[in-house]
Amino acid sequence: MTLYLFLKYLHVIGAAVLLGTGAGIAFFMLLAHRTNHPPTIAAVARMVVIADFVFTATAVVLQPITGVLLTWEAGYSLWEGWIVLSLALYLLTGAFWIPVVFIQIGLKNFAEAAVRSGSELPDMYRIWFWTWFAFGFPAFGAVMAIYWLMIARPHIELW
Repeated sequence: MTLYLFLKYLHVIGAAVLLGTGAGIAFFMLLAHRTNHPPTIAAVARMVVIADFVFTATAVVLQPITGVLLTWEAGYSLWEGWIVLSLALYLLTGAFWIPVVFIQIGLKNFAEAAVRSGSELPDMYRIWFWTWFAFGFPAFGAVMAIYWLMIARPHIELW
């Protein structure tokens, strides 16, 4: 196996982990939220927080590394339009993902506190949940656009 194919393999696996973990987390958190049952929400949120740190954070760190190495190995310039746009979208994704990590921890804490006290979820939980939900759309859209850019590698004039 060539270095190029090895890097490409790692990069594609990382992209799949980002997209798959993000979609899975969103799906399970939404289903848990719909139960309005604090013990269910607390249990799912605990797993979501762990999954985000184990899978998403690892892929977030490795994607730019494998991407840059793959770019060099393939002979592309980091200043090609589709690469610059991919990196900008990656930063946009991060700008939404970083707050989401903290919101998920907050959602978990709200649900755990409701379980401990035997009370309903506070109104703040709903505000945080819908903020978390809304932040997923631009992040998910940016990741989908990055996938397209990586596959199509269109000629984009930036300057």
